[in-house]
Amino acid sequence: MPIKGMRSICFSPRTPSFSVSRQSMSPSRASLSITPRRRFSESMIEQAIDAAAIIIMKWDAETSAYARVTSLFYESKREAMQFIRSVNELQKIMHLLVPEDSGSEKIIQAQNLMQIAMKRLQKEFYQILSMNRAHLDPESVSTRSSRTSARSSTSARSSTSDYDGEDDEIRTAEDSISEVEEISSMAMSDLKLIADCMIASGYAKECIHIYKLIRKSIIDEGIYKLGIEKISSSQVNKMDWDVLDLKIKNWLEAVKISLRMLFTGEKILCDKVFASSDSIRESCFTEISKEGATLLFGFPELVAKTKKSPPEKMFRVLDMYTAISENWQEIETIFSFESTSGIRLQALNSLIRLSESVQSLLTDFESTIQKDSSKAMIPGGGLHPLTIYLMNYLTILADYSGILTDIISDWPPPAKSSLPESYFDSPDSDKSPLPAISVRISWLIFVLLCKLDGKAKHYKGVSLSYLFLANNLQHVISRVRTSNLQYLLGEEWIAKHEAKVRQFAANYERLAWGHVFASLPENPTASMTQGETKEYFRKFNSSFEDAYRKQSSCVAPDSKLRDEIKVSLGRKLVAVYREFYDTHKSTVGDERSMRLFVRFSPEDIGNYLSDLFFGTVSSQSSSTSSSTSSHHRRHMWSQLRA
Repeated sequence: MPIKGMRSICFSPRTPSFSVSRQSMSPSRASLSITPRRRFSESMIEQAIDAAAIIIMKWDAETSAYARVTSLFYESKREAMQFIRSVNELQKIMHLLVPEDSGSEKIIQAQNLMQIAMKRLQKEFYQILSMNRAHLDPESVSTRSSRTSARSSTSARSSTSDYDGEDDEIRTAEDSISEVEEISSMAMSDLKLIADCMIASGYAKECIHIYKLIRKSIIDEGIYKLGIEKISSSQVNKMDWDVLDLKIKNWLEAVKISLRMLFTGEKILCDKVFASSDSIRESCFTEISKEGATLLFGFPELVAKTKKSPPEKMFRVLDMYTAISENWQEIETIFSFESTSGIRLQALNSLIRLSESVQSLLTDFESTIQKDSSKAMIPGGGLHPLTIYLMNYLTILADYSGILTDIISDWPPPAKSSLPESYFDSPDSDKSPLPAISVRISWLIFVLLCKLDGKAKHYKGVSLSYLFLANNLQHVISRVRTSNLQYLLGEEWIAKHEAKVRQFAANYERLAWGHVFASLPENPTASMTQGETKEYFRKFNSSFEDAYRKQSSCVAPDSKLRDEIKVSLGRKLVAVYREFYDTHKSTVGDERSMRLFVRFSPEDIGNYLSDLFFGTVSSQSSSTSSSTSSHHRRHMWSQLRA
């Protein structure tokens, strides 16, 4: 007798690692295996074998042309169930006969029938898997499972409902199972039926081989269609950033789909088909998913190791870190088997490498700011490109504050020797220390401001240096207030730096316009001679024209800061000049003297000031007409009058 036949007769599993425990036997099999032979007559055994032979031989593809071209499970579900029952009965009889005479004619006949039946079931198993690829794709399986859970949950809730309308909606939802879902469910049930029968009959190896062959091809194809392919570290390093960036975007989408549909659906299918054996279920899912999952979770590690470091790499690295960390529980659930620990380890390694990459990129970013050595002065004391660049970077970085908190929580803080305690520490010693992410961002802004302080010294005019510092710090504050940075740095940080802006603006005002203020008398309404009046007007005209000429090219890009400076100048200059003008213009002399000494009216001064800090002021502004005042000027004047 063939060795293969003896293995099946003795009910030893085809593959030792897939043994079926006694506890997995059905009660009928267990009771039959211990039932004395005498309770069964020879005729009853012969009848059982003959009955099994009729249906098994009907579906023998080697002797029946009909069986070669027809699917048993597709043609007749009732006959398919009868076929499975006959095989199970045949297996019970073989168990009963083996202890008495393993070489009897009945045993040989039963074994031959069993081999024919197993070939048939292998074919059916293959056909069902192949013909239902579309209905058994992981997406369909996972979606059906989710909908089934949702229906069960809704049904459970509706059992306590008092509203007939709600019950009708629930019944409608339960009745709306699509044809695809029905086919998927039927195919899964048929596969489970065949798998249970083949495993119980000692043909687990053949069943598993077919399943792995077809299902692995589906998973591999799905991974490939998601844009995940085998790639080496050297290939990644040679890629242009635009190409690599596109691959990263594809990967971010692939992770969502593969976890929620591809691997989840495959695990559900494995659990359903091989519910009778934990070891087979684990082995199948592991072998089917391992290669694709390893490729998927290995890609971030390759990106983290690449030497390319464009500014946007930081945010792509954080996106990948977020994708893995936020789905970590799902990863552990799907790949919970001991044999899939390598997949979990790969995902964890990628997290570690991405975390290290973030630290390296932040260090490089700080170094880039520190090493900036440009000495070119920004015209008009405007915004330095370094300020714009850093704040754009930090604004986006703040959107990842939750992930960054996890990543840098254990990093050492900046050296205290180089970090002023008053810079972002609260004067209230009872307050808890700031989070690591807040400290890190505060430090980067501090590094920027130190660089700007050095660049401000390149301006020839000290007043322009202060305007430059005010403009750039105001831009920093504005970006903080309009982004998530405000929650990381806090109101106290913002208030302290707004005070610094006011201080810079006041210093600019004092140095740029101080001599204009000084050209007017301390008491503008005090009596004075005609000569003294003419001299004050002459000095004011000269100092104002000189200051206006020098400051006409200055800029204040932030409208809030621009208006604050103008209002401050107006209150100090226009108000005092108006008092002096109204009190003494009549004492200057005749009309010729008026034209010669009184060159500006208070309205003219206001109009000139309102045109400042746009960087495009014309020196030919009219000195007499106030009808050209814009809405902005009227708004400014309302503030001055107030």
